[in-house]
Amino acid sequence: MPIGRRVAYLRVRRRLSQQSFADRIGKSKSWVDKVERGVRSLERVSTIRDIAAVLRVDAATLLGRDAQPASAVGDGEDIARIRGALSAYEVVRDRPGPVLPADRLARHVGYAWTAYQHARYPQVVELLPNLLCDVQRAYVRDPVGGRVAVVEAYRVTAALLVKLDEADLAWLAVDRAVAAAAGDRVLVACAAVQLGQVLRASARARSVLLAAAYRIAPPDVDAGSAQELSLCGALLVQAALVAARCGDERTTGDLLDEAAEMAARVGDGHDHYRTAFGPTAVELARCAAAVEWGDGSAAVVRH
Repeated sequence: MPIGRRVAYLRVRRRLSQQSFADRIGKSKSWVDKVERGVRSLERVSTIRDIAAVLRVDAATLLGRDAQPASAVGDGEDIARIRGALSAYEVVRDRPGPVLPADRLARHVGYAWTAYQHARYPQVVELLPNLLCDVQRAYVRDPVGGRVAVVEAYRVTAALLVKLDEADLAWLAVDRAVAAAAGDRVLVACAAVQLGQVLRASARARSVLLAAAYRIAPPDVDAGSAQELSLCGALLVQAALVAARCGDERTTGDLLDEAAEMAARVGDGHDHYRTAFGPTAVELARCAAAVEWGDGSAAVVRH
C-alpha cells in the first residue's frame, strides 16, 4: 500500500478529518490531501515522525514493514559528544583549558563551515565537540573578541543538527547563538538564519524571520551593502520556505521576488556571513517551494 493511502487509512481510523489532522501536524489541508492522493511524497524523517506520532503508530508501521527511514550521519555517541560540549559551562570550571589564538580559532570555525557546505557531515560531527569547547573557552576569557567565533560555531552546529533531525539539540545551539549575538545587529541576523531553519516547522517561524530580515535590511536597497543584502535576502528565503510549507503560495512568491531583487545586486559566487545567498540560491528556493506544493514539473523546469 502506498504511504499516502496508509496515512489516509490511519487518519480515518483515528476519526480525524483532513483539516483536524493538518492542524495537528502544522500543515495545510491541501498538503494532507496531496499526500494522501500520492501527488506529493513524504521524504523528511522529521515529518514522518510527526505524522506517526499524531496517528499513534511508529514510523516503521507508517512506512511499511520493510521500509526504514534514511539513516542519519553520526551515531548516538557522536551526538552525545556534541550534546556534552553544548552543555559544558567553561565559566564554572576551576581550571579552564588553554585559549587558542583568535586567528587559529577563526580558521577552525571556517573549516567547519566549509565542510558543512560541501556536505561532509561526518567531518563536521567529528570537529564540533572540540570546536565548541574551544570557542566557549575563548568567549568566557574575552566576550568581545570571542563573540564572532562562538556565534559562528553555534550556527554551524545548529545547521548540522537540523540535517540530522536533532531538533531539540539544534534549538539549544541556536538559542546559544542568539544569546551570544545580542546587541550586534549583524550577528543577530546571522543567528536568525539558523533560527529559521530550526523553527521552520513552526508557524511562528515566519514572523521571527521577517522581523530579523527587516531589522537588518538597508533603508535603501540600492544603497545597501552586499553583506546587508545577503543577510536580509537569506532570511526572506527562509521565511518564504516556511510559507511554502504552510501552503501559502502567494506569500512564498512575494517573499522570493523580494529576495530575488536583493540577490540580483549581490550576484553569485559570494558567501557573505556564510549565507551562500545570490540568484542561484533564490532559484533553488523556488524549486524547493514547488516541491513543497507537490508541483514536481515546475521544480524540474526550474532546476
